[in-house]
Amino acid sequence: MNSDEFIITPREDKTVTMSIRIEKVMQDQLDELARKSNRSRNEIINMALEYALKNVKFIDSTDSPK
Repeated sequence: MNSDEFIITPREDKTVTMSIRIEKVMQDQLDELARKSNRSRNEIINMALEYALKNVKFIDSTDSPK
């Protein structure tokens, strides 16, 4: 291998693009959080989704809420 070679390897995609609909009020709240935290709206949404998935409590329809 020549030391002058420019080598490119395939990038492993770990993210996907999704399209969702949310209420305008929620978008405004996300934009405000993004502005205050100096993070992108995408980062805020990913953080919220990760938190929700880690803390979700699923109640089967046959179970009574506790």
